Amino acid sequence: MSCDYTRAALHGYLDGELDASRSAEFERHLVGCRECSKELETEKALRAGLQRSGLYEHPPLSLRKKIRAELDAATAAPAARKIPVWQWLAAAAAILVVAAISWYAWPLRNAIGGAAPPPFTAAELIDAHIRSLQPGHLTDVASTDQHAVKPWFSGKLDFAPPVKDFAEDGFPLVGGRLDVLGGRNVAVLVYGRRKHYINVFVLPTKEPDTPIHPPGLRQGYQWLHWRHQGMEYCAVSDVSVADLHELAQLIYQ
Repeated sequence: MSCDYTRAALHGYLDGELDASRSAEFERHLVGCRECSKELETEKALRAGLQRSGLYEHPPLSLRKKIRAELDAATAAPAARKIPVWQWLAAAAAILVVAAISWYAWPLRNAIGGAAPPPFTAAELIDAHIRSLQPGHLTDVASTDQHAVKPWFSGKLDFAPPVKDFAEDGFPLVGGRLDVLGGRNVAVLVYGRRKHYINVFVLPTKEPDTPIHPPGLRQGYQWLHWRHQGMEYCAVSDVSVADLHELAQLIYQ
């Protein structure tokens, strides 16, 4: 794989758009290419900086209403009244801009009840989950024993993540690993569910507790976010929403 090709594929890898084989090929190339590794780290740092800068804004509800009104008017207008092409292009461009901002810059979802949003984006979350599904990436410590997984994190993080096994409830502990979200080191607890894997990202927070938020969906993966007893959790998988919510409730107890 040439460096020119790698640069062309870098954003696809960063956004989780490459299939497993191309992602693995890209990672093998990174081992021997300092230029591409440096470029990848630069892109990650840029994304993390934009997330922390507070530069993004929620589009006003009036924008959506305006676009909807223009589209409704266009479809309902009589044949004699032609809509200029530039108006169609402007409406389409506005929709694309809003969609792009919502995916690359917005946090997982709007804060509920005034609570602060997670310090990472949906794109980062899905990227990390997809990366973990590649061979050799799922766990750093593979064990079904919570008393083996919990001590493994000691000294590697500045906090101690709660670790529990829920095998009796149908969610056996598979292991744990370290990962990075929003430029921060986080703990990841990996659970199994009917031949599927669920990644539960854990990091400390000073924000107040929140209930389990409604699920998000992207690229066929679901996620749930909540805060409880000084910890921030985000569970992501391709299992059903019901299964994901059941595990979240078990952890929340």
